[in-house]
Amino acid sequence: MTIRTRKGMIRSIATAGLLSVLMTGSAVADNLADALVGAYNTSGLLEQNRALLRAADEDVALAVSALRPVIDWTAQVARSSNDQSTSGIQSNNDITSATLGLTAELLLFDAGNTRLGIQSAKETVLATRQALVSIEQSILFRAVDAYMSVIRESEFVALRQNNVRLITQELRAAQDRFEVGEVTRTDVALAESRLAESRSNLATAEGNLINAQEEYLNAVGKRPGRLSPPPRLPARPASIDAAKAVAVRTHPDIKQAQHQIAASELNIMRAEASMKPRLTLNGNLSTNETNSTNYSDSASVSLQLRQRIYQGGGLTATLRRSFATRDSLRANLLNVQENVTQTVALAYVRSEVAQANLEATDRRIRAADVAFQGVREEAKLGARTTLDVLDAEQELLDAQAARISAQSDQYSAAYQLLAAQGLLTAQGLRLGVQIYDPTAYYNMVKDAPAQVSKQGRKLDRVLRALNKE
Repeated sequence: MTIRTRKGMIRSIATAGLLSVLMTGSAVADNLADALVGAYNTSGLLEQNRALLRAADEDVALAVSALRPVIDWTAQVARSSNDQSTSGIQSNNDITSATLGLTAELLLFDAGNTRLGIQSAKETVLATRQALVSIEQSILFRAVDAYMSVIRESEFVALRQNNVRLITQELRAAQDRFEVGEVTRTDVALAESRLAESRSNLATAEGNLINAQEEYLNAVGKRPGRLSPPPRLPARPASIDAAKAVAVRTHPDIKQAQHQIAASELNIMRAEASMKPRLTLNGNLSTNETNSTNYSDSASVSLQLRQRIYQGGGLTATLRRSFATRDSLRANLLNVQENVTQTVALAYVRSEVAQANLEATDRRIRAADVAFQGVREEAKLGARTTLDVLDAEQELLDAQAARISAQSDQYSAAYQLLAAQGLLTAQGLRLGVQIYDPTAYYNMVKDAPAQVSKQGRKLDRVLRALNKE
C-alpha cells in the first residue's frame, strides 16, 4: 500500500511538471532565441565577470596615476612646556605651535617602468574581455542544452505514455483471446509484465522531465513554457580543417592566452627597469605659527635620483619569476590551441554522426512500424504470439526513442561546434538583447579621472545607475 501511494505521488508530481510544459504560456510558445535571451539577461555569472572586467579596467587607471603628481597635505598642532630655574628664579615657558604643510612628488624618470605597467594592465584588460566572452559562450550553450533537454524529455514522456496505452490495449486483447482459449495464461502474463515495465519507464521519463525543467530554470532564469520545435540548424563549415581555422582566429580562450603572454613580456621589461635609477621632483610648502606675531613660512623644491642596488636577492628573483611566468603562459597557449582544435574536431564529428543517426533512425522507424503493423495483424489470425507483438512494438519504441536522442544530439553538436569556433555569442547569434559593451566603462576610467573632474562626476553617475557604489 505504501509503495503504491509513493508511486502515485511521484506520478502526480511528474504529470504536473509535464502539464506546466504543455500548458504554461500556451498562447505564445517560447523558442530557442527566447531561451538564449533569458540566459544572457539573467545570468549572475555574466554579471560577476563583468565586474571583474571593470576591476581590470581600474588597474589601467591605477597604472596611469603613477605618472601624475602625488600631493599630500599635513596639519599638526603641538604644545611644549619648559620649566627651568636660574639663580633661584624659576620660569615656565609654554608654547603652542601649529604647522600646515603641502608636499608634492612627481615621477620624471623610471626607465619606462610605469609606462610598461600601463601597457601590461591594458593587455590584462584585453585578456579579461576574452575571458568574459568565453563565459558568455558557456552560458549560452548551457541554455541551448537545457532547451533541447526539455524538448527531448517531453517527447520521451509522450512516447512512454503512448507506449503504456498500446500495451494496455495489447493486454486487453490477450485477456480476451485467453477467455476464448486462443492463447495461454503465459501470453497474458507477458503482456502484464511489459505493461508494468512501460509504466516504470514512464515514471522515469517524467522524473527526467522535472530535472530538465529545473535545469532550464537555472540556465534561462524562468520555467519553461510551451516550447517551440528547435529552429533550423546553424550552418556547418565545409570541413574540419575549415572549422579549426576559424577557431584559431576567433576563439576567446586562444586570444586570452595570447594577451596574457603579451602582458608577461611587458612584466619582464618592468622587472629589468626596476633595477635602474628613478628620478623624482619633490616640492614642499609649510607654514608654522606659535602666536600672532611669531610665524615662519618655508618652501623647497628638490630633485631626487635614487636606485635600489640590493634587496636581499629580491630584484633578480622578481626577474627570474617573470621569465618563468612567461614560459608557463607560452606553454599554456599551446595547450589551449590543441584543446580548442580537438574540441572543434569532436563537435564536427559528433554533428556528422548525429546527422547519420537521424537518417538511419528514420529508416528504422519506417521499417519497425511496418513490421509492428504486420505482426499485429498476423497475431489476430493466430500466426503470431503475444510475445511477437510485444517485441515488435518494443522495436518500434526503441527506434522512436533513438530518433529523439539523435535529433537532440544533432542540435547540441551544432551549437557545441559554434562555441568551439568562438562564434556562440549574443552578437554572433544576433540575439534581441542590449549587447554589453566592454569598452564603455574602460573609456571612462582609462585616463584615471579625479573625483572632482567632469569625467569623474560622470563616472559617479554611471556607477549609481548600476548600483555599484
